[in-house]
Amino acid sequence: MLILDKLEVQHGNYRLTADLTLKKNAVCAIIGPSGAGKSTLLSAISGFIKPTSGRISHDDHDITHLAPSKRPVSILFQDNNLFPHLTIEQNIGLALCAKLKLKGKDKQRISDMLNLVGLSGFENRKPAQLSGGQQSRAAIARILLQDRPLVLLDEPFGALGPALKDEMLDLCVDMFRKTQKTVIMVTHDPIDAKRISDCVIGIKDGKTSDVLPTGAFFKEPPMGLSRYLGS
Repeated sequence: MLILDKLEVQHGNYRLTADLTLKKNAVCAIIGPSGAGKSTLLSAISGFIKPTSGRISHDDHDITHLAPSKRPVSILFQDNNLFPHLTIEQNIGLALCAKLKLKGKDKQRISDMLNLVGLSGFENRKPAQLSGGQQSRAAIARILLQDRPLVLLDEPFGALGPALKDEMLDLCVDMFRKTQKTVIMVTHDPIDAKRISDCVIGIKDGKTSDVLPTGAFFKEPPMGLSRYLGS
């Protein structure tokens, strides 16, 4: 379970507040206008922005002041965070060893993970030799290999075409459900939220809504988000 207890983040004149509880193994979308604070919220949860006040806890452990690498969190950005000079095996191997001193058992785990996401045999290719969808699959493989219980997705497939984006969303959520991850995904698109999420958090002007079931959220959007959502 993830709890944001009276969390506040201050950046100059910008202020974000959040007070919510997300159940374990939920797949939750965060939706709201540009500049509302969606990415800022993910940065606070992942430890890249320090809160001004409040508390973040995961499974009854206070993680408010932990360094990002010490948190039970993996994060996937829109650009997939693949290093162009490394092979796919090395990119994914970073999940196991930051210095890339990969042993035989590590390489087998990477190979098994690539097979799981449909990239078997791509170990020695560089990211530029892969299509956009294949790069996304490699990034998913790395997050799965990190084996952290909380996964944050910051519009990771926004640059893909509609059909490929849907394919990646379905693959991503299917993998995360099978491995019992708790997932929070930032999106601008209500269709994406309806497609994959159990619940939705609305955000507007630096304030978050309660965590609401997806159907209830779109039936009666909170916080004056009806106009933004076109409902």
